[in-house]
Amino acid sequence: MPEFRHLHSAHCESGATAALLRHGGLELSEAMVFGIGSGIFFFYPPFVRVVGMPLISFRSYPGRIFSLACKRLGVTIARKRFWTQARGVAALDELLDREVPVGIQTNMFWLTYFPREFRSQFNAHNLIALRREGDVYHLSDPVLQDPVQLHSTALERARFAKGVLAPRGALYYPSHVPSEVDLPAAIKLAVRHTADLMLKRAPIVGVRGIRRLAGHVRGWGRKVEPERRLLLLGHVIRMQEEVGTGGAGFRYLYAAFLQEAGELLGWKPYSEASARMTAVGDTWRAEFAKICGRIIKGRNADAENFDAAADTLLDCARQEEEVFRFLFETSPSPRIASPTPQTRCLSGMET
Repeated sequence: MPEFRHLHSAHCESGATAALLRHGGLELSEAMVFGIGSGIFFFYPPFVRVVGMPLISFRSYPGRIFSLACKRLGVTIARKRFWTQARGVAALDELLDREVPVGIQTNMFWLTYFPREFRSQFNAHNLIALRREGDVYHLSDPVLQDPVQLHSTALERARFAKGVLAPRGALYYPSHVPSEVDLPAAIKLAVRHTADLMLKRAPIVGVRGIRRLAGHVRGWGRKVEPERRLLLLGHVIRMQEEVGTGGAGFRYLYAAFLQEAGELLGWKPYSEASARMTAVGDTWRAEFAKICGRIIKGRNADAENFDAAADTLLDCARQEEEVFRFLFETSPSPRIASPTPQTRCLSGMET
């Protein structure tokens, strides 16, 4: 196998997936992997709490980018989670002894190569294990510029942390990458599926989920005490801008995918949608986040300011609905059905 090349990326899972596929001989950009894996998403189940705050996710469920991208590209995959820590550690070490780079899901708080102020209890940070030397693991973390090292104790804590989205020692890798893939078919299928996800699902998903969050933000300004409402608003912005690439960052990444896809297929509607998706990212970051930042810094927790934030969220929902409806209506159907990958089992618990 060729020597593994570290890939510095915008987002952990799409970066890890792109690096693993590249190691297997399939050269794709991170943006292309993100788009084919339907990485852009919105999920707001207010009844699910993370450290006392409602869960707000701008990304698909951990592992979905890898599994969907590989499925649509016809890549055979291996992925496992484990009931016991000992079996999970043994499975990873056995793969590394065979010189197989392995994607792993971790809790960011225990990754001590990050400065303490940047670590948080986040169970869905993806990186790649490269090799083990005694009690030290050599890792490729996509959000960092260079590979890093981590002691086995810290890595075990990160892989087997408890809580929401608990990784349970998750590991994954491509076991076979075909020499040829139908990239245009994968792109078309992914675009239509992503648009369907964002438009036609439950009230806590996609553009309907954004509107639901807007309604709650408006309610916080009237029904929640000032200190609590500021904490809630700060939580929204932290989930958008700091945890992973965040809401606006994902919009820019998906816009890059659409631009690349439009050039590859010679399909102008994708290029037009790319420009419109970039504008959506600007609304999330330059307008909504800025309004919320001013409220929090100025401690202006008046209901009218929360109304302004909610109105901007509704504008984000409107723009996203227009973009994804345009994509759903203009994207051509794939010529052939995407192949379903074969998943090879490892020792441990099948998922």
